[in-house]
Amino acid sequence: MSRFKRQRNRQVPGLNLASMPDLIFTVLFFFMIVTHMRDVDPKVRYQVPQGTELEKEVNKAGLVYVFIGKPVDAQGHQLSDETRIQMGNRYITVDEIGKEIAKERDHMSDEDRQRLTVCIRADRNTEMGIINDVKQALRRAGALNINYSATLQSNKTRR
Repeated sequence: MSRFKRQRNRQVPGLNLASMPDLIFTVLFFFMIVTHMRDVDPKVRYQVPQGTELEKEVNKAGLVYVFIGKPVDAQGHQLSDETRIQMGNRYITVDEIGKEIAKERDHMSDEDRQRLTVCIRADRNTEMGIINDVKQALRRAGALNINYSATLQSNKTRR
């Protein structure tokens, strides 16, 4: 018969961390794919109007955003009472809208050029004359598909 010896100085083995970098990079890639980064930071304050018959825009490709409202600084403080128009990351005038639309078209694929849609995000207190001027400039630039951003009106505020 053989004898079994007991080991009295037994230690717990160390934790194997060889697969830890693989796990970290997998999580990193997951968040890089899922996270949507904002391309344009609004430099104007706008509170979109409320509506009752709204449709959600499904096609994100070919969208160009036009912000109309009061200018604000990086902290959100209103700079003046003058209504400003923003495309991309800069302020423009109504006369420059055609040039900016042409620049946006140059950066798009042929498929997206055909589906070019301008999304107007205007403050609810913006004068209709300014919005009409923007619409006329977009028409001259050949951007005929226009969306207006709005929020759904709740039952409490409907009359």
